Amino acid sequence: MEENRTRPTRVSPAAFIQAISHPQRRADALELVQLMRGVTGVSPRMWGPTIIGFDQVHYVYPTGREGDMPLAAFSPRKQSLVIYLGPAIENTALLGKLGKHKTGVGCLYVNKLDDVDRKILRQLVMHSVRGMRRRHRASRK
Repeated sequence: MEENRTRPTRVSPAAFIQAISHPQRRADALELVQLMRGVTGVSPRMWGPTIIGFDQVHYVYPTGREGDMPLAAFSPRKQSLVIYLGPAIENTALLGKLGKHKTGVGCLYVNKLDDVDRKILRQLVMHSVRGMRRRHRASRK
């Protein structure tokens, strides 16, 4: 069975964020670190080359595939901020109040944090963390 390619690394999230050339994207990444650290109570770690994750959960799918993934995470990509929301992505009531965004499978895409309501975003992250903790075992590493 194929192993997960996205794993925790030893790269410093602070160094990764400092290297972001776009000032708005860098500022938004710093703000998301504070938001997710506040919700999870855990310091960030890099997962792969571009994902900043908080805490860790172990998953097992019905197919037998299993692995570890961040409990909460985001990636400050060139096109947009990608916020991994998992189960919260189906919360259409909150998403309807969020502001300018796009969604994908488990992902929220935001051009900049100024486009969204920060309180609603925090609620979505909290909803995601609760759902992920219920669904998977959190292992505070």
